[in-house]
Amino acid sequence: MKRSNAEIIREYGPFPDIDDVAGVSFDGHHIWFATGERLNALDPLSGEVTRSLDIAAHAGTAFDGEHLFQIADAVIRKIDPRNGEVIATIPAPGDGGDSGLAWAEGSLWVGQHRGRKIHQVNPETGDVLRTIESDRFVTGVTWVDGELWHGTWEESESDIRRIDPETGEVLERLDMPSGTDVSGLESDGGERFFCGGGSSGRVRVVRRPR
Repeated sequence: MKRSNAEIIREYGPFPDIDDVAGVSFDGHHIWFATGERLNALDPLSGEVTRSLDIAAHAGTAFDGEHLFQIADAVIRKIDPRNGEVIATIPAPGDGGDSGLAWAEGSLWVGQHRGRKIHQVNPETGDVLRTIESDRFVTGVTWVDGELWHGTWEESESDIRRIDPETGEVLERLDMPSGTDVSGLESDGGERFFCGGGSSGRVRVVRRPR
């Protein structure tokens, strides 16, 4: 396993009236982050929140190129980002213990926090297509260039790790500084990971190693 310290290259926040950051996604223009009862669109250049959607947003967030997906309680909602309209709802596989969320290869990939699992889910039905085991709590999930990465946060320690999507074996690990938590994870498709910062109320950018 390759192991190194995470390189944090930017921080956003704290933001007014936001105490906790959960799921994180990226639509190519804005970073979307979940804060309990709102989904917020953050301009990555200015660092300003440009607008918010009033919708339950307790955990992972994903974007499929057209719609947002958001975990709240024990369901995943498909959302029109233009107006916040809920288009469809499917059950979340962790029955309320779900965390990270990603879109890749026509599927949703759902982290099950304390279950230490990542589920590939049919986005139309919620059926679990397969499950990948991890050896730590899963707090965020993302795919980039065919690589599966997930965030962890356990016993006050966080890291971002690349795992084998077939076996769950840890292939690479980026250790976050002590006290810097990862509560959500998304790639921009290039050299940046966007990370939810939990109760810090921040969103952090970590350089993706090449």
